[in-house]
Amino acid sequence: MDRRSIGRALSRTLTGAALLAVVCVGASFAGTTGKLTGKVTGPRKEPLPGVTVRIVGAPLGGITDEAGRFMIINIPSGKFEVKAGLIGYGPVAVQNVDIAADNTTRLDIEMRESAVEMKETVVSARRPVVEVHRTSNIATVNREQLQALPVQELQDIVNLQAGVVDGHFRGGRTGEVQYQVDGVSVNNSYDNKSTLRLDRSLLEEVQVISGTFDAEYGQAMSGVVNAVLKRGTEQFHWDAEVFSGGPLYPGSDARIRDFELRPASQQNYQVTMHGPTKLPKTTYLLSARHYVNDEWVFGERRFMPGDSSDVATLTFRPSGDGATVPLGYTHEWSGITKLSNRSLANLEVSYQAILNVTDARALKWGYRLNPEGASKQRTISLVQGMDVTHTLSTSRFYTLSARQNYFNYRDFAFEDVWDPRYDAYGPTLSSGEYENGAIVEGVDFTRFRQKTNGAVLKGSYVDQLSKERQLKVGAEFQAPHVSFGVPGYLRYGADTAFGGAQQLMRVTDYSAEFPGVQEYRPFLGAAFAQEELEWNDLTVRAGLRFEYFDARSSLPSDLANPANSISGVPQSKDVDTKPKYSVAPRVGISYPIGQNAALFFAYGHFYQFPGLGQIFEHADYDELKDLQAGETSPTMGNPDIRPERTVQYQFGYKHAINEFLGVDVTAFFKDVRDLLGTEFIETYNGAQYSRLTNVDFGNVIGFTVSLTKRAKGPFSSTVDYTWQSAQGNSSDPRETAARAAGGEDPRPRSVPFNWDQRHTLNLTMTLAQPQKYNVSAAIKIASGMPYTPEIETGFGGGLEANSGRKPMGMVVDLRAQRSVRLFGLGSSVFARVFNLMDTRSFNGFVFANSGSPYYSRFPVRDAGTLADPTRFYGPRRLEFGLSLNVSN
Repeated sequence: MDRRSIGRALSRTLTGAALLAVVCVGASFAGTTGKLTGKVTGPRKEPLPGVTVRIVGAPLGGITDEAGRFMIINIPSGKFEVKAGLIGYGPVAVQNVDIAADNTTRLDIEMRESAVEMKETVVSARRPVVEVHRTSNIATVNREQLQALPVQELQDIVNLQAGVVDGHFRGGRTGEVQYQVDGVSVNNSYDNKSTLRLDRSLLEEVQVISGTFDAEYGQAMSGVVNAVLKRGTEQFHWDAEVFSGGPLYPGSDARIRDFELRPASQQNYQVTMHGPTKLPKTTYLLSARHYVNDEWVFGERRFMPGDSSDVATLTFRPSGDGATVPLGYTHEWSGITKLSNRSLANLEVSYQAILNVTDARALKWGYRLNPEGASKQRTISLVQGMDVTHTLSTSRFYTLSARQNYFNYRDFAFEDVWDPRYDAYGPTLSSGEYENGAIVEGVDFTRFRQKTNGAVLKGSYVDQLSKERQLKVGAEFQAPHVSFGVPGYLRYGADTAFGGAQQLMRVTDYSAEFPGVQEYRPFLGAAFAQEELEWNDLTVRAGLRFEYFDARSSLPSDLANPANSISGVPQSKDVDTKPKYSVAPRVGISYPIGQNAALFFAYGHFYQFPGLGQIFEHADYDELKDLQAGETSPTMGNPDIRPERTVQYQFGYKHAINEFLGVDVTAFFKDVRDLLGTEFIETYNGAQYSRLTNVDFGNVIGFTVSLTKRAKGPFSSTVDYTWQSAQGNSSDPRETAARAAGGEDPRPRSVPFNWDQRHTLNLTMTLAQPQKYNVSAAIKIASGMPYTPEIETGFGGGLEANSGRKPMGMVVDLRAQRSVRLFGLGSSVFARVFNLMDTRSFNGFVFANSGSPYYSRFPVRDAGTLADPTRFYGPRRLEFGLSLNVSN
């Protein structure tokens, strides 16, 4: 990049930053604290002014006004004890007051008169069974629920929520969800997916917003997941958990695998400790975890990558040791460090670092006889940074945050492209006449690297203007440095022949055809203003969000001569992409129709820029320099796209029928526009190529019904049912180009998306007695997703796209726990069973010619797939574990 280009890029960056700074100072720091409000009355229900209400364990409190009302803001998520005191009245302590992030908890306290000092009255609070004042659908899962349910990681919790289907929120594409940790994004700009895997042992609370959401949340169109981590406390505590398990299923033809008992296929070792440090008012949280998962499908090391077989004559010379080894595995090391300091008045400063390191080998059935020939993957992700919260008064505070989001992924057999083992082993070889095409020698030539190193600056200012009104403003700046591509190409084929023999060649002199690893440095910014009005149980939340994106890239000025290789026509030159702006209004209203019931409505515009890996892949148009009429090319990238847009509407009814039973009914509609899709460009020489642009569309309509039964005695449960229809012109941005290349009609049409699951039922049940035992079950029942039926082999054998439906399925997971005393320590033993019924088909693979995963109408052609057990859903898995909890 020359000086002029650098100057223009810097100028645009500074202009965008200045524009956002004018809108507000700081940056949004959403979803970490909540608010407590309520009324204190005497024995005759009269309001009591001047009562001191304080949060035990936190420097937070307030005093009731003349109407007996109080309000405390900026309370961390979790359960707290609240104390109320007034001269002439006995003190009251309310335990287990549950504070949820971005939510108002209501607590009314009754005090008794006392002329002399009396013993403190202790009562226990309970969160309402349904939050009737919410203006959207927010599922909040607290620490106790996380520990009781048969889940292990954050994504397991997300998939149990209404409207969520394998990462798709209410019919949206993947990558349309904002994942946050303590209110700050941890999404990878490359694909808009979370960079972290979070174990449940680290989580204080998880919020899943599956519908409309406030203006403080951006770069998302379908939902928000906010994981609130545990915090250090003034009391030392440590806990540990260990478990081991493996698959348990019949040895029969049902899974095409003989059963082998491997009780240590899954292993988990985790320890967490937190408490005070020797520094004044400083607490810490430390956690470490090691997780091992060997896939249930094992292979035989019959061949080695360096074997030399004559595949043409079916002469095989295996040199392996015949050992049985897992075809795929995941070995993960993770940890967290968190420090918080409150030594300065009204100021909290904290630092946290979350690290994931994962070594893996993807499960690939083709390598079942040569497992050492498969490539291996390594992922390193690190999220670290500082947070500052400054309380200006009892009604105002601001929060600032600076984060580094680092993600490094690689996939290859050997890191160095010049590694001599590539020459010694050569490419993979197989024969369809031997073991259904199993690979018998060679090594995987896959080579890919992706790295993101991003800086995030965020913060917010909150002002409780009055008892009824709260204002929040903020902004966000992201400067990701993204790189991805092939770190050295390996070529082996007829075009590399020398002296009649094929040769392995490397390409490290990169060009448009072989671009190698490319680097990009876009800039994103946003600002928002959000106001909340709470008046006589009426809640109104209204906000406006401004978003800015600059790809800081360029494109050819004339797309009909993209590589400037056609003579005698207008010549093309590189033109800088233009910054993109969007303004998103959002509003939500909850209107009470009774003491414990409310109607709510929400509406909003939501914008998001696609993953950078999509828009920058094949973005060098010099790749088209030799394109001639009748030839095909890869779909070209386009960094000059507009943001994708979704307009959402939802209307619902919430009712706390009694203290133990609540219902939530919600209808929703999503109008999806400007999705990334494919357009076709014709050049001056009659050639045609495809490129990405904002042409795809869709719509989603549906409703959810949720029932919550709180424990009355030992039993509690939740049930939610979702019906939805998600349709559009394509499920993937490059689908239109693929249809054209396959000779199909590429014109727009409306068909069900690949993930259009019409009926979904989630059921959780818990039977528990505190401090003694806990038994829980999670059941998911789902109708089949679409597939395109095939009526005959060959071209044109398919019916209308996604006109068929896969079979319905059901998956049941169980967890049982019993408290015991071990070595004088508080502990518990537990067992978990995943996929209790050993379900084999759950919206996975089906044969297009039969609609079934079990048989094909063309068994000879599909013999290899029929012998592949990995097409089935994972088998029943049994785990046993031990948990320890120690406090001073």
